[in-house]
Amino acid sequence: MDPQHRLVPIIPCNDLDESQAFYERLGFEVESIYPTHGYRILRDSRGASIHLTGTVPGWVVPERNSYGVYFYAENVDVLAARFGLEAQHKPWGLREFAVSDPSGTLVRVGWPI
Repeated sequence: MDPQHRLVPIIPCNDLDESQAFYERLGFEVESIYPTHGYRILRDSRGASIHLTGTVPGWVVPERNSYGVYFYAENVDVLAARFGLEAQHKPWGLREFAVSDPSGTLVRVGWPI
């Protein structure tokens, strides 16, 4: 791995397989799986990375999950369509959409207009 100055979210997941499938719809692919630790690292073709970590049952309640991440992706319209959504122009100068992963983590995806 080539170290770079960056921030990588670690997302708690009730079901790693479901969460992995969700993030694959956003263009991520599995880079590493650590089954003993319940941990997966995913990366997209542009270098964005996300880490998924399994939780004990009941720790993450999707309906009450307050976690969220923002994903800056140039292909925001293509990604929105994968979820049956449309990106919208926002007053803060971004075209974006929002969707929740299977564990209830809010994922906002956007790109400057």
